[in-house]
Amino acid sequence: MNYDLIVIGSGPGGYVAAIRASQLGLKTAIIERSELGGICLNWGCIPTKALLKSAQVFEYLMHAQDYGVKATGVEADFGAMVKRSRGVADAMSKGVQFLMKKNKIDVIAGHAQVKPGKKVEVTTDGKAEVHEAKHIIIATGARSRELPSLKQDGKKIIGYREAMVLPTQPKSMVVVGSGAIGSEFAYFYNSIGSKVTLVEFLPNIVPVEDEEVSKQLERSFKKQGITVMTSAEVTSVDTTGAACQVKIKSAKGEETIEAEIVLSAVGIASNIDNIGLEEVGIVTDKGKIMVNDFYQTNMPGYYAIGDIVRGPALAHVASHEGITCVEKIAGMQVEAIDYGNVPGCTYCQPEIASVGMTEKQVKEKGIEYKVGKFPFTASGKAKAGGNAEGFVKVIFDAKYGEWLGAHMIGAGVTELIAEVVAARKLETTGHEIIKTMHPHPTMSEAVMEAVAAAYGEVIHI
Repeated sequence: MNYDLIVIGSGPGGYVAAIRASQLGLKTAIIERSELGGICLNWGCIPTKALLKSAQVFEYLMHAQDYGVKATGVEADFGAMVKRSRGVADAMSKGVQFLMKKNKIDVIAGHAQVKPGKKVEVTTDGKAEVHEAKHIIIATGARSRELPSLKQDGKKIIGYREAMVLPTQPKSMVVVGSGAIGSEFAYFYNSIGSKVTLVEFLPNIVPVEDEEVSKQLERSFKKQGITVMTSAEVTSVDTTGAACQVKIKSAKGEETIEAEIVLSAVGIASNIDNIGLEEVGIVTDKGKIMVNDFYQTNMPGYYAIGDIVRGPALAHVASHEGITCVEKIAGMQVEAIDYGNVPGCTYCQPEIASVGMTEKQVKEKGIEYKVGKFPFTASGKAKAGGNAEGFVKVIFDAKYGEWLGAHMIGAGVTELIAEVVAARKLETTGHEIIKTMHPHPTMSEAVMEAVAAAYGEVIHI
C-alpha cells in the first residue's frame, strides 16, 4: 500500500500524529505490534492513575472518622484494584481504536522495520509485507531500563509493567529509583499496607524537582511509613531464597534488606533496536535518534518523535511533537516547541507539579530573582478538604518580571500547573496574575497568593 504518511507506534506520540495527519488530508496508516495506545495508555500513565485512585479511596475510608464518617471493615482488595486498572486501560485502548476508524486511519498489526526508499516492512506471524509512504514517523517509545546489578526476572525483580499486575500484594517491597514511576508505586503499595523502602542514588528523592519540593515529599513519605534512603545504591540482589536479599550501600555503610519484591524504576531505554535504522542510515547518539526542531532525521522523509528523541520522556511532550511534526510535513507555519515550558507531574500523594527552572538552576545562572511561597496550611479549601500538606512556590526574574518557574506539592496540584504553563507561554507578568481574580475557596488561589508573596503583596500569610 502507498500512503502519504506511515506512523510506527501508536502511543501518545504516534496515534496523535496519525489523527492530526488525517485531519490535514494525508492518507495515513499506523503500525502497532501490541495494543493501540502504546505503553502510556496500556501500561503507564492511565492504569497507574487508576491504581493510585484506588489507593486514595482506601486512604479516605481508613481516615473516614476525620471527616465525621464511620466506616468499619475496610480492606484493600488488591486483585480488584488491579482488575479495575486493567479495565480502565482496556476501555481507553478501545477509544483509540474508535478514533482510528473515525479518522479513516489504516491500522496495521505487526513489527515494523524502516527500509531505504521510504518503505516499511511489517512482519505479522512470520509473514512480511512492505508498505510505502512519502513520509515515515518513528514513534516506538521506550521500555524499562535495566541496571547490571538489577537484572529483571519479571518475578522477584520487576519493572513497572509487572508492578501493575502482580498476582498478589507483596508484604514488602524495595523500590529502586524515586522519579515519577518509583515514587508513585512506593506511595501506592505503602498506602495499601505493603512495607516499602525507597532507594535513591542521588541526595534527594524526585531529583529533577526543586529541592524544597523534594524535602517536603520525603517528609510526607516518612510520615506515611515509607523508609526513604537517599545517596544510596543497590549493589546486588540475591533472589535464591524465598525473599530477596537486597544489599544497599550508603553513607552509613552497607546493609542488607529483605523484601518480597524489588521494583526497578531507574528510568527508561529507547526502543530503537531492530527497527532498521542502520540499514536506512538514520543517525543516533546515546540511544536517541537525532532530529532537528521539526523532528526530521538526517534522512529525508524519515522523522522521529517521543521517547526516542532528546527531551523529556513524557506523554504530553510526545503528543505535541507529533502534531508539530505532522503540521510541518503538511506545509503549515509551525512554531518549534519550547522545551523550557514543559510541565512535569508526579501523581503520588501529595502530588507534585512543576514547570520552568528550579531555584537552584536560577542561582547557577546568576539571575537576580524574586521567590514567593504559599503553604496549603493557609488555604481554606485545602484545610476543609483535609489536605493541608505542601505549598506553591514561584520564581520571577527580578529585573524583567519573567516567570522563571513554579513548583507545587500538595493535593490536586497537577490540575493547577497548566495556569502557569499558559501564563509563561503568554509572557504574563506576576502583577497580571495578582490582578487575575481566582475563585474562593479553591486550591488555585494558592498560585495567586504565592505570586503575591513574591511581590510583597500576599494577604493570607
